[in-house]
Amino acid sequence: MDVIDRANDMSDWLLAKQLAAQTGRSTSGTSRHQCDECAEPIPEARRVALPGVTLCVDCQTLMEKRR
Repeated sequence: MDVIDRANDMSDWLLAKQLAAQTGRSTSGTSRHQCDECAEPIPEARRVALPGVTLCVDCQTLMEKRR
């Protein structure tokens, strides 16, 4: 995967995240109270601090490391 592919993937992911935040839904159709990746509960403090969040801290960290 080259730099342009990664940039396109990130752009697609950010667009989906923003659209989900505006419509009040996650991109996978699950509740924002659960992580889209592992289905573990997302702590309320995280949901309050980051409205529209769809990943738990662990999954968000892994996703960022992959990029």
